[in-house]
Amino acid sequence: MSTETTTTNETSTEVDQRGLVDRLTASPFVSRLLSNRLALAGIAIIVAMVVIALYARLFLDLDVITQSQLGTNPNRAPPSLDFPFGTDGQARSLLPRVAYGAWYAMLFGTVTVAASTVLGVGLGIVAAYYGDVTDNVIMRTMDVLLAFPSLLLALALVAIFPDDLGLWRAVAALTLVYTPRFARVVRGAALTVLENEYIDATVALGAADPRVLVRHVLPNCLAPITVQSTLNFGLAIIDLAALSFLGFGAAAGTPSWGLMLSNGVSQGLLTGVWWWSFFPGFFLALTVLGFNLLGDGMRDALDPRMREAVD
Repeated sequence: MSTETTTTNETSTEVDQRGLVDRLTASPFVSRLLSNRLALAGIAIIVAMVVIALYARLFLDLDVITQSQLGTNPNRAPPSLDFPFGTDGQARSLLPRVAYGAWYAMLFGTVTVAASTVLGVGLGIVAAYYGDVTDNVIMRTMDVLLAFPSLLLALALVAIFPDDLGLWRAVAALTLVYTPRFARVVRGAALTVLENEYIDATVALGAADPRVLVRHVLPNCLAPITVQSTLNFGLAIIDLAALSFLGFGAAAGTPSWGLMLSNGVSQGLLTGVWWWSFFPGFFLALTVLGFNLLGDGMRDALDPRMREAVD
């Protein structure tokens, strides 16, 4: 008896001492994801942007990079060793402004995706589980929101919020725009899960509705939620930039990629000052590309049949 107990304890200790990297490597999902070169490229891009964003937030002074530098720096100077990305119409160096734009993109993109994911997942699971009137009310409301072009609906919603909220009003508008997409995807996945016999067994044993939804339905819907969230992250970043470009997002002077693009196109592009819009546009496109590559890789890793169908 003592020998068996000792052996069991040693086995448990060995399992506990297994590194996180080893356990992740043993996962079929992680191994398939890491074997996808495009997904690895997406991960590398995202990690680089996160590093740039954190560096800008921790080491750059927002007040300095938003104030006019006329009289200190050359105005509209082209890229050089002193100013690698050149300067804008206020003689501000574009390099720290573009770097701080990465922080805004990651911060507000994360909040937008997180909020829309929570709302959409909650509504989708509730609609699938209770069905009938609840399902009809929730999903018909989602259908109405989906009937409008996303950017047009976002513009209409942004106009409702006060201007002093800045980018936060764009976040609130896009959260409402993205929620129906998550709700529809999650509802479909939840309906499939609810057909399994173990759900009926759990309900027959007296489990409360919240426990069934949180402990059994939600974990089995994580695959489509994860893919949708990753793909929507890139979409959120580009939509936030689009709203700022159109004047409905960041306030004047804010180092937002969309606002820098707007200023560059309206004031610099036609006069040959190409760097004013090129660098924020390049970083915006690169970030969105990273999330799209990662999202496609995660989709293929979670459902290899989809990859085979596409191939």
